[in-house]
Amino acid sequence: MHIAVFDIGKTNKKLFLFNQQYDIVWETSTQFAETVDEDGDTCEDVEHLTNWVQQALQEVLAKPEFDVQALNFSTYGASLVCVDERGEAVGPLYNYLKAYPDDLTRQFYETYGPEEQVSVETASPALGSLNSGLALYRTRYQKPDLFSRMRYALHLPQYVSALITKQFHADLTSIGCHTMLWDFDRQRYHDWVMAEQLDQKLAPLFPGNAVMNTTVYGKPMQVGVGLHDSSAALIPYLASFSQPFVLISTGTWCISLNPFNTQPLTAEELQYDCLCFLNYQGQPVKASRLFAGYEHEQQVQRLAAHFGVPVDTYKRVAYDPSLIDELPARPVQPVPDPITTKQPAVLVQSAFVRRDLADFDTYERAYHQLIHDIVAQQLVSTELVLHRSPVDRIFVDGGFSKNPIYMALLASAFPQLNVSAATVAQATALGAALAIHDSWNPLPLPDNLVQLRPVDVPVGKPA
Repeated sequence: MHIAVFDIGKTNKKLFLFNQQYDIVWETSTQFAETVDEDGDTCEDVEHLTNWVQQALQEVLAKPEFDVQALNFSTYGASLVCVDERGEAVGPLYNYLKAYPDDLTRQFYETYGPEEQVSVETASPALGSLNSGLALYRTRYQKPDLFSRMRYALHLPQYVSALITKQFHADLTSIGCHTMLWDFDRQRYHDWVMAEQLDQKLAPLFPGNAVMNTTVYGKPMQVGVGLHDSSAALIPYLASFSQPFVLISTGTWCISLNPFNTQPLTAEELQYDCLCFLNYQGQPVKASRLFAGYEHEQQVQRLAAHFGVPVDTYKRVAYDPSLIDELPARPVQPVPDPITTKQPAVLVQSAFVRRDLADFDTYERAYHQLIHDIVAQQLVSTELVLHRSPVDRIFVDGGFSKNPIYMALLASAFPQLNVSAATVAQATALGAALAIHDSWNPLPLPDNLVQLRPVDVPVGKPA
């Protein structure tokens, strides 16, 4: 018996087959070019995506060596597909980075604001098109023809699920993730959603751990509703560990996730790019994010140019506590960009951006300073979700989990906590599979879903 999972990112589109022990036994992936919407802005090619999902699934179901009994989906979030009564897309899959009109922003907050209050109630920083509720609001007022033609606005995971099941549903992992749609206190759609009658364009809610019994290309199958990728990636950890933890998921963004922080979100936390989202069981997860992976990428290029070395030189730099002890005692204060952010300066960019590379006599010393400054940011960001919660350990996955300097300094920054590097093969796809485990897999969950590598607290100056 096997489960198939589509894992759809903005760049890579993947299909995996897992066996009952959750080993990956087959996979395929593709990339394709974006298209443009009617305004000339780049966006996902929803027609191409639709065709690929259908063709890839038919291909794997035709393989006689696999017995696919279940299917689920994880995709990137903040993106809506407008569909008609038959489930066919009737408009573009607008990019969540699309500029949001200033006049519509003013109209919304003059009617339903103030901004801070709506953000606190919906656990959603004001992010324009990244708030998918505001994207739907925009469709109502700026695309009235499209709005009248649509039956439902489906988040991308539920659109892909509906392609297969022909059933239309909403899911809390998408509805409850910085959309401005969900009232976290009342556990229902926010008043503004119903005032605009947008709830009539949102499909009925369906549990993220339930399945639809359907026939897929002639084969009976248990099919899930699909999950937002951030929620899906957390599931292997929740399935493996019962003691409270924080997960720092590192990539372009470093996102600190705390499923065990039950404190209501505050206006100050929102200013620091902290939010709450709902997991597949409808429970809030407090999250904060840092653009640290992107900054690291930019700064190692700057270091390479200054020292005349290859860009990937940092991969061969070992952690040296003595270099940390020799770093300047007085930090350089970062300066925010007032045009692009309202965040406090410390979380916009690290102090390293303003450091003079001529102050460092070696690449190794400069690189230790870069990671020291990034971990100083990480301390602030992660403390936002740690605050007043019973957590005693931190897991780090993604790129920085393989960086010995980052891991050592993080352990030094949180001496009261156990810090471990974590490895999960294809965490988002695995999480989507685990969400519907009880519906298709009679075996118990394996105990090796997450591999941990503990980090000893090093000797040296803390970040």
